[in-house]
Parts: sequence; structure tokens; C-alpha cells
Amino acid sequence: MRATRRVLLPVLMLLAVVGARPAAALQLPGIPDTINGLPYSLLTGARTQVRFARGDSLLAARVQQLLESEAPLPGLPPADPRGVSVVVAHSTAAFDALTGGRVPEWRAAVAIPDRNLMVLPSHEGRSLVDAEGRRVLRHEWAHLGLHQYLGELLVPRWFDEGYAQWASGGWDASQAWRLRILLALGRTPPLDSLSLDWPRDEASADAAYLLAASAVAYLLQESGTRGLALFLQRWRDGRSFEGALRLTFGVTSSQFEEDWRSDVRKRYGWLFVFSHSVVFWLVVGVALLGMVRVRRARNREHLARLRAGEIPDRPAWWTTDPEGGGSEQVPPGVDGPGEKQ
Repeated sequence: MRATRRVLLPVLMLLAVVGARPAAALQLPGIPDTINGLPYSLLTGARTQVRFARGDSLLAARVQQLLESEAPLPGLPPADPRGVSVVVAHSTAAFDALTGGRVPEWRAAVAIPDRNLMVLPSHEGRSLVDAEGRRVLRHEWAHLGLHQYLGELLVPRWFDEGYAQWASGGWDASQAWRLRILLALGRTPPLDSLSLDWPRDEASADAAYLLAASAVAYLLQESGTRGLALFLQRWRDGRSFEGALRLTFGVTSSQFEEDWRSDVRKRYGWLFVFSHSVVFWLVVGVALLGMVRVRRARNREHLARLRAGEIPDRPAWWTTDPEGGGSEQVPPGVDGPGEKQ
């Protein structure tokens, strides 16, 4: 039995048994009853319907519990998203079949907004519902909520990913030093170039997520959730991203990008970069090691000089006749053998 099943509460087993229905009894739009030859069952909730294969009932119940209890997404109505279809794919092949095989291997979950669908790989097991897994779930949940609220409007990829990162707590300002280096090296593409061709390798994707999240964080640093809600409402009502941006924040997208890049350079200067980078601490460590070695060498040299100047415990003139007579010499002020003062 999987570790995931061992750690989940027994009540989840009851939820899985009571709430599960045969796949054929209640189908999800566009999702087959059988995936890669394996039938799927269904859990229904207030805002989600979770499909799962035999053996994944506990994991599916836990995922549904987490999604149903998610806090409201910032700037969106509390009820969004709703009617979400979730599939816990039992294998890599099933995951690829549901996502078209276009999702990188390192991706733990994927949201497909035009189908209001979230796909999760069951082989991730417990990591789907641990602290990091919950952040990933909320990230994908935020994608679905944003697109559901905006309807069929096209969403710039940088804002889509940046909002999901920001809403899920994935934006960590302490990592902004990496962004500063990318800007200095000219390795940050224009925001509007972050199209649907999202980087497939993990390192490049991490940089793109950092880029998008920092841009959204900068956009909302003054107005916060209230400004975001007003911006999204104007965007949906006016059906124009540029119009809502100018009306709410008083800038065009090109002006905003220029201001954002300038803010990154000012806020995260080279001192900040060095103090947060591994290279900085490596240099500091090497410098400290060198200082310790120099200090030890000086201490050894000083100790050697002190020892050279010390009087021996039995100096040669105590026991040796300088004329070669062999008689024991007596230091001045010391009585010789058989003599009394």
C-alpha cells in the first residue's frame, strides 16, 4: 500500500467510498470513461468533480478536500472557480493522453482553462498534498479562477503565470537577486514575448516564473488586492487589458515594463545580489579560511621566537667546565658542593 494511503485519515476512506460513483454514471465533459484501458470513478463536491482510477481513491478524496477548502483567490469573487473537473491520472501515459503530451516531465500538475480542467499525476503520491504540493494545487486553481472570471478574453502569459504565482504564495522576494543578474546579463525577454511557448526546460521555466511573478508583485505593490479586483473588473467589462491597465494604474504595458525593470535594478542592487548569492558566501568562506591560515602561521612564528629566547631547564654552564676540566660549574650566588655561606 502506498505511503499516501497510510498517512491519510480514515475519514477520507469513508468519503471516497460514499462519494464515488461509477464513471459511466456521471461523466465529465470531454473526458472518457476509460483512460488507457482503466475505468475511472468519480467524486462530486460543491465546486469540483474528481475522477480517479482504482487504487487512488484516498488521494483523490484528499485533493478534493484541499481544493474545496481553498481560500478565495485575490481579486476574484469567492465562488470562483467552480464546476472544476479534476483528473488524477493513474500513469504517465494517462497524464500525457489528457494533456496532449505537451507538458514537461518536471511539471507536477497542469490546468487547462478552456476545459476548466486540472490534471494531476498520481505517481507524485504524497507530494501532491504536502506543503509544496498544496501550493502547486493553488497555483493551478488560480489559473482556472482567473480564466473563468475573464471568460474568453485573451490573457497575457506573463500576467497569467505571474498572477498564479503571486496568488499561491510562490513569489519569494529573497530570490529577486537572480532576477537582477538576469537583467544585468540581458537574459530576461520582454514580458510580451512570454507567449504560449513557455520554456520546457526547468531552469528556463523557473526564470520565466520569477520574471512574471515579480512583474505582477510590482504592479500590485501599492494597490494590493483592492486594485487587482478593480483592474480585473475593468478588464472584463471593457474587454481590454491595455484599457484596464491605463485606467487603473495610469500606464501602458510598455511603460509598466520599463518602470518594473528600473525598480528591480534599484531595489535589488549588487550588494543585495552578492549578499544573497552562493558565490558571495563562497568568497566569504574562502577569505575567512585564508585569514585563519595566516593567523595560525603568525602564531606559530611568534611561538617559535618565544621558545628560542627561553633559558633551558639545565643550561650548559651549570654542568660543563668551559676550560675542559669537567668540574661542575656553580652559577653565581649558588653554594657549591660542601660549601656554606
